[in-house]
Amino acid sequence: MAKVVCVTGAGGFIGSWIVKLLLAHGRKSNADGLLTHSLVSAWQEEIIEPIIDGTQNVVEAAADAGVRRLVLSSTIGTMYMNPHRDPDAPLDDSSWSDLDYCKRTKNWYCYAKTIAERSAWAAARARGLDLAVVIPVVTLGELLQSAMNTSTLHILKYLTGEAKAYVNESHAYVHVKDAAEAHVRVLLAPGAGGRRYVCAERTLHRGELCRILAQLFPEYPIPTRCKDEVNPPKKVYKFTNQPLKDLGIKFTPVHEYLYEAVKSLQDKGFLKKVSDTKVSERQSSSLLSHMLISKL
Repeated sequence: MAKVVCVTGAGGFIGSWIVKLLLAHGRKSNADGLLTHSLVSAWQEEIIEPIIDGTQNVVEAAADAGVRRLVLSSTIGTMYMNPHRDPDAPLDDSSWSDLDYCKRTKNWYCYAKTIAERSAWAAARARGLDLAVVIPVVTLGELLQSAMNTSTLHILKYLTGEAKAYVNESHAYVHVKDAAEAHVRVLLAPGAGGRRYVCAERTLHRGELCRILAQLFPEYPIPTRCKDEVNPPKKVYKFTNQPLKDLGIKFTPVHEYLYEAVKSLQDKGFLKKVSDTKVSERQSSSLLSHMLISKL
């Protein structure tokens, strides 16, 4: 069993949690037992090539180093961008985004990520490398790193009042610690290689997300109106996270990681604490406990 692990992107949101959990497992970080690669986020068409080449280089480097298993961190964007998929069928490891559809809709992020992951699988097969891919969704929770990350900005705009209304969209969410633990368990579990793992706790419409935030932190100007007042709410997509549950993952409820995310934003100075709060911190914690108990 590998005792030394190389984590690329270790200073990022998920990467920093992976390092923390690996150290708790008695592993040393920054060598060649495993290579966990978090792909760089990209929105511009012109940086597609570096993303694809970077992923290919990681696979080749892992194969050259003789690592036992490569765990690649991908994105749900490699799965759901497909107009032909059955909306009632859950996303699983056989689901792939349609490249032509990504190009038509100019979603270069999903386009690049999909090509990069497909290329990683092809290269791993060619080199005889044991590859597994963890596919996190929108990831929230406590920030260990000092910099802001994209998924946390997803909720910050609703807390600051920057967003006056929420969009008519649905997304899947997961606790950052659970996402990190998924990578570690996929690394360590015998026979866990050779497949893709959807790492998600639940899907929520953006309106429901805002309602939960408002329940937990009513002192902030969280929007109550949808920008789209004409169309019905967008349907949430389905997924299966059973393969990760089979590896022992117990997913944290959304109320808990939303609470931790906001407290972390406050503690790190990204979000100003409101002095004349409608609900005290003790009351907010009590409300969180009640929400969690009511879900049992």
